[in-house]
Amino acid sequence: MEKRFVYADNAATTRVSDRALAAAMPYFQECYGNASSIYSLGMNAARAVMKARQQVADAIGAKVGEIYFTSGGSEADNWAIKCAAEAGAKKGKKHIITTVFEHHAVLHTCEYLAKNGFEVTYIPVDEFGMVNPTDIENAIREDTCLVSCMFANNEIGTIQPIAEIGAICKSKKVLFHTDAVQAIGNVEIDVAKMNIDLLSLSGHKIHAPKGIGAMYMRNGINLVNLIHGGAQERTKRAGTENVPGIVALGEAITAACENIPEKQAKVSKMRDRLISELLKIEKTRLNGDAHKRLMGNVNISFRGIEGESLLLSLDLEGISASSGSACTSGSLDPSHVLLAIGLPHETAHGSLRLTINEDTTDEDIDYILEKVPVVVERLRAMSPLWERIKSDDV
Repeated sequence: MEKRFVYADNAATTRVSDRALAAAMPYFQECYGNASSIYSLGMNAARAVMKARQQVADAIGAKVGEIYFTSGGSEADNWAIKCAAEAGAKKGKKHIITTVFEHHAVLHTCEYLAKNGFEVTYIPVDEFGMVNPTDIENAIREDTCLVSCMFANNEIGTIQPIAEIGAICKSKKVLFHTDAVQAIGNVEIDVAKMNIDLLSLSGHKIHAPKGIGAMYMRNGINLVNLIHGGAQERTKRAGTENVPGIVALGEAITAACENIPEKQAKVSKMRDRLISELLKIEKTRLNGDAHKRLMGNVNISFRGIEGESLLLSLDLEGISASSGSACTSGSLDPSHVLLAIGLPHETAHGSLRLTINEDTTDEDIDYILEKVPVVVERLRAMSPLWERIKSDDV
């Protein structure tokens, strides 16, 4: 089979869809007005922003006035958590609960708050990357102002019991935030039914451009300003609106959420075939829960292999993926997510994340399954440790 290109890193970013691009294009050169201007060109842009705001709200079961546009998921995480923290501090509540394997946008924000007078409790996860809601319930105190738990993990794909956690937080009168960047378009979300108070999402994970995202904040929460200046985003985030990005996000999120069951059936079938076949390679393991995981997420550890070598070798074969080794982000440390589920450093370094979506074909899966075993065998043959690892009982 000849070399081809297979993109299997959709958890990192996605191709902008034709639908999102077509919706955005007029707002670059034709309807380019400032959405804050009162003349017709500006008002047309303002109406487009309002339509997109409604589209985002509809996708997650929110009200239109509860949606605020941001530059992406990291900004939304920062804004939501800092907002909840400031509101809590005014009531003498300076305790935050989160989990050990959140995205760094959450973890680093909590670290910042810990340096500024807040106390943070980190809830562990089990070997499959699942949070026990009882652990969260037991950690809530009189001075707890926020619980933040991601909806679905970006590395190993585990989907958390968000509705159960939300119900606990509501009963305890504690704000509940979820980073839903990976979950949007993959699972059905209803913020009201799930008792979610704050939610973060990003456009470029669902075929919108990079640089656009949104934060949902339930009505009644006192929202602090993110950026001071003009009256944009109801005076809470100053700066001229990114109208093309906002319009693209509106179309992308509508498309992503309108056929989730059908996508799940198609993509999960390909995912399960990938997992089943890759686990036939000796000394491998699946990371994350086998069933409660995102439809397109495959995370496999291959003992005796370095993640960087694995990625570079697959790239030479035309396969784009990512690794459990953080060397790809300039760090020598293995993924904190893989360490959190109990993997030793050696195994975490040899992990491969393949994230497929509705654009992936069966032929793409065939190609991955043809090339990965060959690359793994070649890299192991070059490793001075492989013979020892191969003789291990584990």
